[in-house]
Amino acid sequence: MGGKGRPGPRQPLSQRRPAAALRKGPGARPLAPVPEAAVRRPKPAASRSGKPGSERTGGARHAPAGRRRDHAAEVYRRLVAVYPDAHCELDYGDAWQLLVATIMSAQCTDKRVNMVTPSLFRAWPNPEALSAARQEDVEEIIRSTGFFRNKARNLIAMSGALHDRHGGQVPASMEALVALPGVGRKTANVVLGNACGVNEGVVVDTHVQRLSKRLGLSREKDPVKVERDLMQLFERDRWTQVSHLLIWHGRRLCHARKPLCEQCPLADICPSAGTG
Repeated sequence: MGGKGRPGPRQPLSQRRPAAALRKGPGARPLAPVPEAAVRRPKPAASRSGKPGSERTGGARHAPAGRRRDHAAEVYRRLVAVYPDAHCELDYGDAWQLLVATIMSAQCTDKRVNMVTPSLFRAWPNPEALSAARQEDVEEIIRSTGFFRNKARNLIAMSGALHDRHGGQVPASMEALVALPGVGRKTANVVLGNACGVNEGVVVDTHVQRLSKRLGLSREKDPVKVERDLMQLFERDRWTQVSHLLIWHGRRLCHARKPLCEQCPLADICPSAGTG
């Protein structure tokens, strides 16, 4: 034990000289160590504004949770000042007409839907009448709204379910609405908030989803998760109106491809201003 030829204890890996640090050839000496002060270390990510306590995710800065509600309140205040008359831009006379129009608005503009619904409601003025319509006749009227076969099928089935289950009246509850054919949470939120005066949730369409990310209101991509974030940031009595404000702003200034940041009243507080 401990005799000649037996190697001594091995150096820890952290103390060994890397092979690349040795010069080859006679008289080779190890390279000089790099001074600690010369080592470049990555800097922590900073926000575009340079303000501490913020982070960027997916191209947009997100304030810490404690400050996000204040940010949301300021966004709401400014948008209300710019769009005091923001409202649902679908034309309707009652809850059933709004339900029909909202189903038709999928992958279609409100303007196009408003051009079609007068003819539809003249032909079938109530749920009972529409439930008895021939699908090909409904398809012919709503053809220009796109996906007209599926929409016609859902409109007839939804009207039949209303007539059979609810006496032709649109129920004022999320549970009952989403049980109707062709009605999802977004459609139900539109009807509840605008025709029934019930703030059950926030309508999250493509505009609301896009602006929520750009404004740092939500990091989520799934509409249900975006809605959850918005419901936590805004007071319940503002849920319906905040969707109108974001939709109006998205249609008029904060466009998907080329947002008009130079005209935007939120530019100085928007984490995405100038990056679109």
